[in-house]
Amino acid sequence: MKLKKGLYIFLGLTIFIFTFSLISLNNSTNEVSIQTSSTSVLSNKKIGWGIKRNANHEQPDLGENNKKLLETYQGIAMGNNTDTYVYLTFDEGYEAGYTAKILDILKENNVKAAFFITGHYLNTQSELVDRMIKEGHIVGNHTVNHKSMPDLDDEKIKEEIMNLHTAVYSKFNYEMKYIRPPMGEFSERTLELTRNLGYTTTMWSFAYDDWDENKQGREEYGKDKILSNVHNGAIILLHANSIDNANILDECIKEIKNMGYEFKTLDEFKQ
Repeated sequence: MKLKKGLYIFLGLTIFIFTFSLISLNNSTNEVSIQTSSTSVLSNKKIGWGIKRNANHEQPDLGENNKKLLETYQGIAMGNNTDTYVYLTFDEGYEAGYTAKILDILKENNVKAAFFITGHYLNTQSELVDRMIKEGHIVGNHTVNHKSMPDLDDEKIKEEIMNLHTAVYSKFNYEMKYIRPPMGEFSERTLELTRNLGYTTTMWSFAYDDWDENKQGREEYGKDKILSNVHNGAIILLHANSIDNANILDECIKEIKNMGYEFKTLDEFKQ
């Protein structure tokens, strides 16, 4: 009996040690998995977003590799090719005096847009940001200082994003969730960082050289660029510092609707 009892104790201890070893191994494996998800092992190769336009209102080529990378980190750039939806967005680095008119036009046409703002814009144009929110538009994060994110370390990127996030929340009790990388530049590392901060990286499938204030007074050019390139799922990027955009926006919205497209918000985005 004593021999059997001793054997049972030995077997029990053996099972316990084996089980504990498995648990330790699993914990160790989990730790390795967590460490490998660190941004330090991800590529920081700078990617400048670009598109190749197609004729006849066909969706443009976003670049297979860049599109796949963006989608891997739950970013968006263009909706599906089935629904005739378009998404209107504006970048707001600074105020040139046209945003109030743009907001008037959007209100008159019952269109909601997304405005990506910087820290400078928030600090100097709080009333306009407040109006955007109150009129049902989306306010997005364009970082505090509009610096290329791949050039910054992880902590600095977090500061650039979250300092603006906190300031907007403090002022308006509004929580931003979409981010547009300054200059359209990102890397796999920055995509992972922004996703971990709860943000959806938002690129575009149409833009033109409207941001250059030395290239204004080309309203027909602007209208032609916008209207000839609208397509299913288009995320349209316009710059609000362009007087041309302010002057042609009403006509473009009406014509896009006449063409059979429907304006949707980013919250209604369909991949």
